[in-house]
Formats: sequence, C-alpha cells, structure tokens
Amino acid sequence: MDDTMSRLARELANAVAAAVAADPQVEACRERARAAGYELQVSLEAVVGFASRRASAEAAPTTSVPRQAFEISQKDRRFLKSLRIAPDGPVEVERKE
Repeated sequence: MDDTMSRLARELANAVAAAVAADPQVEACRERARAAGYELQVSLEAVVGFASRRASAEAAPTTSVPRQAFEISQKDRRFLKSLRIAPDGPVEVERKE
C-alpha cells in the first residue's frame, strides 16, 4: 500500500475503535464483566479494500444484471435475528448468469 492508503486505513481503524469504545452498549457489557470479576478486552478485525475509482469506472459493465426477489423463510428470519439482522420487506439478489 502506498502512504495515502496506509494513512486512510489507519484513520479508519482509529475511527472504528473510537466508535466502539464510546458506545454505551459496549461500555455496559464491560461493566457487567467487571462486576462478574472479569476484565473484558474487545478485539475487532476488519478487512479494508481500496480500488481506484478510475480503474473501477473503466471496468464497470455496461449492462445491468437482472434482480430476482425471493421470500425468506421463518427459519431464515430466526437465523438473521440471532445475528441481529432484521430484513425489511422482500430481499433482492443479483442473478449470476
């Protein structure tokens, strides 16, 4: 990575860490852990990708990919809820042909 991308990635990592540290829910969890006799350490891993806007504009396909709506089953909804994801309405996916 060049210096600009390294700096931007560092800034993003610092911003994410500050947001997590300042979150009241995170602090409440840490307090509950302390009350139970533990010290909670949070470690996050993020993958940051960079792509040149010029390169992506040149490589963009000229035709759009058709989308297809599908229904989510109750089992799927329970799984998403366990991950704290709440789909709203029908979900569309890109069809790969």
